[in-house]
Amino acid sequence: MDYRSLPKALLHDHLDGGVRVETILELADAQGYTGLPAADIDGLTDWFDQGRSGSLERYLEAFTHTVAVMSTQEAIARIAYETGIDLAADGVVYAEIRFGPSLQMIHGLTREATIEAVLDGFSAAHRETGIILYVIASALRHDTDSVEVVRAAIPYLDQGLVAFDLAGPEAGFPADDHLAACRLAREAGLGLTIHAGEADTAASIWRAVARCGATRIGHGVRIVDETDFDGDTITSLAPLARRIRDHRIPLEVSITSNLDTSAFPSAGEHPFGALYRSGFTVTLNTDNRLMSRVSLTDEYELAATTFDLGPSDLEEITINALEAGYGDWPERRRLIDDVIRPAYASVASSQAATSEST
Repeated sequence: MDYRSLPKALLHDHLDGGVRVETILELADAQGYTGLPAADIDGLTDWFDQGRSGSLERYLEAFTHTVAVMSTQEAIARIAYETGIDLAADGVVYAEIRFGPSLQMIHGLTREATIEAVLDGFSAAHRETGIILYVIASALRHDTDSVEVVRAAIPYLDQGLVAFDLAGPEAGFPADDHLAACRLAREAGLGLTIHAGEADTAASIWRAVARCGATRIGHGVRIVDETDFDGDTITSLAPLARRIRDHRIPLEVSITSNLDTSAFPSAGEHPFGALYRSGFTVTLNTDNRLMSRVSLTDEYELAATTFDLGPSDLEEITINALEAGYGDWPERRRLIDDVIRPAYASVASSQAATSEST
């Protein structure tokens, strides 16, 4: 199966986690940033590879350098544009990309200026490729400015910014420390997705859903701890897991990233396949394309080969993502009906014909 040619939808990807290495080097040179750990493409690519990081906290350290070169509106717009171009080349037709508007304040930029730069870059990529791109504004759990992030995001609600997110290290920084921001986001009409159950316990997922009102969960894989999971099959669910499944709360799963942060020791021991087959609303995502050296094509292929997923399974997972999106519904419905279903039906038909001929 040609996974790259499959139309795909992406809900969980960090703008500053997917910058081209070449762009980092060029921007660092232009801006006089001398802190890069390597000065050539191969060396810097290897350094950014966090496949052996071993923990979420260490994995996150690599963002120091991408944030450092996102110091001007022009640089941010360029990175946003290149993100759209790269995703479109990977077969992505719809994506919601998250970033922290507060991070560039160290460079003297306002939150509003960074949001506008990202929207400008996405608009340029859309005009060139047709890819549908939306923005999610993130605040960090260990910071105290989440309300200010939401206030900065609200004016752009009808301009391509669709949701608010809480990111950063989970342990010791509960999501409900940010109840005011979550409530403000919901009241304003922003979608609410929260990183939870990535590196902390399933209680983090409960806080995100029950206390904060999240309608999607970033990662969420520790929900498996609220089930009887033998490494292959889920046989029963505790109340929290049943709530996540039965209320159709989407999980933004990133298998490769989870392996990089040692959430699971191997792809075969990851619960994605079991969660999918038990009826959870799972989606496939890249998280950080640079740090995990991963594309969405890679993630689809990894899931398909590890968990024996066929075209109909990948179609369902892709439709899960589009139905869980926060962007314009008629636009998402059009993609489902006119792009996703025909493409996957064609693949299934071709596979069936090949099987019959052999």
